[in-house]
Amino acid sequence: MIEVEVRGDLEYAIRQLKKKLQIDGIKRELKRREYYEKPSVKKRRKQAEARRKLRKFNRMRKAM
Repeated sequence: MIEVEVRGDLEYAIRQLKKKLQIDGIKRELKRREYYEKPSVKKRRKQAEARRKLRKFNRMRKAM
């Protein structure tokens, strides 16, 4: 559960909430679930995400 404590500036609290939503990936998830995704499209998207994650991991490992 995401919580943002509001003490004074409401605009600041909204920015903090948006930042936390983006970090947790909730905004991306909501956008993705806006429309039905066919199983074949879902499978391709997950495979692409896995490839992207693996490439990132390999870049991080080479940097060390």
